[in-house]
Amino acid sequence: MLSNLEIFGFRALWSPYFMVSMIIVAILYIYVTGRGRERFEGSEPVSLKQKTFFLLGIALLYFFKGGPIDLLGHLMLSAHMAQMAFLYLIIPPLLILGTPVWLLKKFVNHKAIKPAFNFLTRPLIALISFNALFSFYHIPVIFDVVKTDVTLHTIYTILLFIASFMMWWPLVDPLPEGNKMSGIKKMGYIMADGVLLTPACALIIFADTPLYAAYSDMTAWMAALALCVPASTLAGLDLGGPELFNALPLLEDQQLGGIIMKIIQEIMYGSMLAYVFFQWARKERETDDLDMNPILEKN
Repeated sequence: MLSNLEIFGFRALWSPYFMVSMIIVAILYIYVTGRGRERFEGSEPVSLKQKTFFLLGIALLYFFKGGPIDLLGHLMLSAHMAQMAFLYLIIPPLLILGTPVWLLKKFVNHKAIKPAFNFLTRPLIALISFNALFSFYHIPVIFDVVKTDVTLHTIYTILLFIASFMMWWPLVDPLPEGNKMSGIKKMGYIMADGVLLTPACALIIFADTPLYAAYSDMTAWMAALALCVPASTLAGLDLGGPELFNALPLLEDQQLGGIIMKIIQEIMYGSMLAYVFFQWARKERETDDLDMNPILEKN
């Protein structure tokens, strides 16, 4: 597969500008959380675990948005859905958890950001915003327009990426002064998130015909490819069609895409649900122990 993709050239395969930008972000993070930490009032040492979370998030962001997966996502819906699953369900919590609290405070408490941030991270607003944007995107008529227009595609991708951060924030908010949800509410939030994401996946999995012209119609497919392949390179290629790069029939590839998205979503939400449950149960036990201590001491 990768050998077939090489015909599109290095720029389309590896997105060198995006690669450089991600390297710069990683270097800045290492500096700010290391020797440059003294420039920030109230800063504290950053653990290796946090640094690993953030740098892993940046590496995955490049791999799925700048590496061959991004190009493959224009050729196969299954690759596109895997890309979306990582971009919106795995990378955001890694970046949030990997950012030190003292640095997050500088950002979220900025007077130009705080009002909008506080509104958009309200659980109900965050939940509806992300799932609405995700579901609308996969309506065929919207998908084919966004997938073939570079401006709309860029805007929608950025909005969905921001919405995914807002959606994850109520669950992984590391700020001590944040509006913390109780354990039981977090579990309800996760289950509601899973339910709201299901219709888009079901539409893709159970459709009995290919839904998206961007993967079946030659004109729309070429327009979608133009989003990541330089025009000069694309003009010099004699492409037979999407089937040249996909071993699966269109319908099976489409169904596989929905299944991949659903599986990754279930694993991620299931893991978070288990984590929240055990954290909640532990806190409940600790509270019960504190309540029992005065009674035991009297006896």
